[in-house]
Amino acid sequence: MEKLLLVAVGGGIGAVARYLVSGWAAEHIGSNFPYGTLIVNVVGCLIIGLFMTLTTEKYLVSPHWRLLVTVGFLGGLTTFSSYSYETFKLLEEAGMTMAFYNIFSNLIIGFFATWVGITLGRLI
Repeated sequence: MEKLLLVAVGGGIGAVARYLVSGWAAEHIGSNFPYGTLIVNVVGCLIIGLFMTLTTEKYLVSPHWRLLVTVGFLGGLTTFSSYSYETFKLLEEAGMTMAFYNIFSNLIIGFFATWVGITLGRLI
């Protein structure tokens, strides 16, 4: 039961953070592209790379922290299902170029952010 509670709490915090970031991005950057989803996916990649490197290579922490942060918080924060749907809608409404831009941005920048997180984790 404790593990489920950790995932639920982390997921709730992550989902609220995603909502706030998406609203901020639409207001400050624009709503013609799913910038909020891109931001949370890239930040989520950075956090998982950094956190997992620190907690598996550098510091001994309880597995409960990994549940709270990676499964819970990052599971609620990152939005692959939103990314998939928004990419499909971009394909339908804005064309292949915008859809591929979204795919490329999330995949390449997200992968790069994961590498940066791992590298930072190993330097700390």
